[in-house]
Amino acid sequence: MRRSGRSGDRVIYLVGSGPGDPGLFTLKGVRCLQEADAVVYDRLAPRALLGYARPEAEKIYVGKKPGDPTMSQEEINDLLVEKGRAGMTVVRLKGGDPYIFGRGGEEALALKRAELPFEVVPGVTSGVAAPAYAGIPVTHRNVSTSVAFVTGHEDPTKGSSDVDWERLANGADTLVLYMGVGRLEEISKELIAAGKSRETPVACVMWGTVPEQRTVTGTLEDIADRVAEAGLRPPAVVVVGDVVALREEGLDWYERRPLFGRRVVVTRARAQAGELSADLERLGAEVHEFPTIEISPPEDFGPLDAAIHELDSFGLIVFTSVNGVEAFFGRLRHHGLDLRALPRGAKVAAIGPATAERIEQAGLQVDVVPEEYRAEALIEALRRDSLVGERVLIPRAKVAREILPERLRGAGAEVVVPPAYQSVPSSEGKEELSVRLQSGEIDCLTFTASSTVENFVEALGAEEAVRILARTRVACIGPITAGTARKHGLRVDAEAKEYTIPGLIEAVTGLLAADPAKRGD
Repeated sequence: MRRSGRSGDRVIYLVGSGPGDPGLFTLKGVRCLQEADAVVYDRLAPRALLGYARPEAEKIYVGKKPGDPTMSQEEINDLLVEKGRAGMTVVRLKGGDPYIFGRGGEEALALKRAELPFEVVPGVTSGVAAPAYAGIPVTHRNVSTSVAFVTGHEDPTKGSSDVDWERLANGADTLVLYMGVGRLEEISKELIAAGKSRETPVACVMWGTVPEQRTVTGTLEDIADRVAEAGLRPPAVVVVGDVVALREEGLDWYERRPLFGRRVVVTRARAQAGELSADLERLGAEVHEFPTIEISPPEDFGPLDAAIHELDSFGLIVFTSVNGVEAFFGRLRHHGLDLRALPRGAKVAAIGPATAERIEQAGLQVDVVPEEYRAEALIEALRRDSLVGERVLIPRAKVAREILPERLRGAGAEVVVPPAYQSVPSSEGKEELSVRLQSGEIDCLTFTASSTVENFVEALGAEEAVRILARTRVACIGPITAGTARKHGLRVDAEAKEYTIPGLIEAVTGLLAADPAKRGD
């Protein structure tokens, strides 16, 4: 890949962003975005992909909404030429594939005429991906050995259609129509008149490959009425052919996922939200991240540094969270130390399997993990051995529950609790979330710690938090977090039986599965 910013190295990449699911974007597309000085993107390009671009890269939205373009195609062509002549490396991020009804060829010709270097990076086209996510293979042995991709929205300035419907009706087993929803009744009549059976199966897939996906099936005779009744609108693709019937044989895997069509809010810090968000999305949920906290270094590393310099004096080190593990080992590295600095014979305890796993990933064996993942259970597990005179180190958040150090001191231990990190309140995205909650769009809001509850209430205000959550289910990772929520007047609909991220996901799934009502947009 070329690097931008050097004379003669500028290039314009025409990149297909795929059908909507960011996971279907290509690795080469990612590399192009990472080196771009400017990104020119369409309405259908997933916004999440812009995160691959450098923060300082210019990002230009050009719309391309049918009937209401932010820029005309000619203006987009001129923009690409202008940026290219300015010596910039540009990514033209287009929905689907640039060369399949994407007008990428027109942009490439404009760049060629301007004598500017360009490359085309193909993308997964919606004509293949949307049917696949709807459970429809566009070809299938003994059912369809040919497929034709057809536009249902031709250039309106031509005055007549170039589509030979009679030839298509009899020449391809499967027809995939792009941008044909608005003319579905007319197209159906054309195909029937050309000899296609009225009973030919048809499917219309709106917003294919994303959680908003909706699929309506029928026949050429009734599909237009069914689509109109369901309120399907662009963007959508239409599939005509016997392969549509395969959907009814259980191939509609995407829409069968347990959380399909549900909207779930994750309130963890953005750096930590990845696992929970990814697992919810794998189950079909549309995840909205509202990080109520940010993890940052403590105001003063003095107490933690002092404890590190006295590591040999500790017989027990207790980690209460993954954050504590990361912060402690990060500070060890800051001082040029590693596991060899830990005292021989000292025991290591962890609250929760995720914390224990992270410790073991660092190369340290965990001696004690309580069966119940909270401080009280850890205290009971530690009491099996005498703690009298034992020196205990607990590197943790600046503000946390005091029950663990207090109980350990009550058992005769000397406990040192240096702040290893702090949770700073965040209200990023508050306005958008508030609107979504008040409109009833959100199905469930999750809390993973008492701090996420406290900061959520602080960000929205106590009365406002109670009011706008009245129509939204709330799931908490365990009883401590749930107790904090109830203390603030919030209704809690589900608590994880196992106080872990997988346990919380199980609680969310059970909660929403118990209510079969889906959102109806």
